[in-house]
Amino acid sequence: MCLPGKKKVPVARLTLEEVFFEEESPLLRYAFGLLGRRELAEEVVQDAFLKLHEHWEEVEIPRAWLFRCVRNFAFNILRKNKRETLDEAPGDRETALERPDVELGRLEAVGMVQMLVSEMQERDRSMVQMKYFQDLKYQEIAEKLEMSVGNVGYRLHHLLKDLGERLRKSGISHF
Repeated sequence: MCLPGKKKVPVARLTLEEVFFEEESPLLRYAFGLLGRRELAEEVVQDAFLKLHEHWEEVEIPRAWLFRCVRNFAFNILRKNKRETLDEAPGDRETALERPDVELGRLEAVGMVQMLVSEMQERDRSMVQMKYFQDLKYQEIAEKLEMSVGNVGYRLHHLLKDLGERLRKSGISHF
C-alpha cells in the first residue's frame, strides 16, 4: 500500500512533528478532493501519518510518501463504497462497473489540481481562485492585486499552462 522509501536519509531531515504541521492541511485538502467528505478525509490523513510513524526511519521523502498513502487509502474507501453500492442496487452491471474507474480518475485529478494550486505562490494562488472559483473578470482581479489587466491575463495563461504540464507529468491527461 504505502511502500517505504529507501533508507538514505536527507541532510536536512525534518522531524515527524514538523512534517505533520507542514503537510496536514495540504493532505486534508487533497483527501477531501478525492473523497468529498471531511470526516473521511481526516480519517485517511490520520491513518497516513500513523503509517508514516511506523515507517519513519525508512521513508526518504515524507511528503510524496504521505500523498501516495492518502491517495491509496482514499481509493480503497471509494472502491469499498462502490462495491457496497453495487451489491445493494444491481441495475445495469456493465455501466456500474465502468463508472468507479472513471470516478476515481476524476477524483484523483481534482485532488491533484487542489494540491498543485495549494503549492503556488500566494499571489498566483489568489489569482487562480479569483478567476476560477470567484468568477471575477480580469479587470476586477487587476484592481484587487494592483496589476495591469494584461499582466493578469499573461500570468493566468502561464499558470494554467504550467498546471496542465504538471498534471500531465503526474499521469493525468484529462478531466
